Amino acid sequence: MKVETYIFFEGRCDEALDFYEKALGAKVEMRMRYSESPDPVPKPMLPPGGANKIMHASFTVGETRIMCSDGHVQREPNFQSFSLGISAADEAEARRVYGALIADGGEQRSPLQKTFFSPCFGMLRDKFGVGWMVIVDPH
Repeated sequence: MKVETYIFFEGRCDEALDFYEKALGAKVEMRMRYSESPDPVPKPMLPPGGANKIMHASFTVGETRIMCSDGHVQREPNFQSFSLGISAADEAEARRVYGALIADGGEQRSPLQKTFFSPCFGMLRDKFGVGWMVIVDPH
């Protein structure tokens, strides 16, 4: 059994995929638009004017796969009560990743700093509102 993350970006999926490619070196595995579905999309599932929106996509960051879509583009995304954790190899990588994720409108929740459980740990929300925890595992 495996549990994987699925994120609904409510209309900003293309932008998010491009951002994570640049910020994290993510590799987009697939990107399917509603208009590319081999089966007709039921009307209630299709966002208004959304034929070109992302029906399903997936990308990898390191060894982790994340799936996503534009959802139904009917509300602002609400990414509360969870964060994605990213383990950096060292402090330099943690600072690079943290800086890239907070760029262009992200919000610092906790600055990168030494803690009792890590030589370098910080929390942020990226410009899409997705929470991230960046950590260097103690060796």
